[in-house]
Amino acid sequence: MTRQEIIDTAYRLFDEGYSCSQAVLLVFAPQCNLDEDTAKRISSTFGGGMGRLRQKCGAITGGFMVLGLKYGNTEPKDMDTKLNAYKLVRELNKRVEELHGTSNCFELLKKHANTADIEARKHHKLICRQVVGDTTGLIFDILAEHPDS
Repeated sequence: MTRQEIIDTAYRLFDEGYSCSQAVLLVFAPQCNLDEDTAKRISSTFGGGMGRLRQKCGAITGGFMVLGLKYGNTEPKDMDTKLNAYKLVRELNKRVEELHGTSNCFELLKKHANTADIEARKHHKLICRQVVGDTTGLIFDILAEHPDS
């Protein structure tokens, strides 16, 4: 799939009702050899800034899961692989923060939606959907830049 097709798929999944984290992980699940049902369950509690705690944005944590699946270590002493995955996580976080000024769910909401919009759950259309698409595109870029990492 092209970058835009990946983003459009993430938008569609989010619009269907999957959380920000689920939408991001589900798009890349086939590439990561992760079955759809497991991807849905693993990422189900990361939406809303980690279980609606409004901490780290769920779209971004979905991205962290993708990077872990693609580049993460399976052996506890494999520090080179672990550190490379950490580097890519920091890179994704940096790119999101450059684009949106923050990677924190609450700060993103506060920046782009008022309290009434959040209480009416309109924030999904105001900012969450956009962050899902942006994060998905950034992950696509990182995967393309690091095919053999």
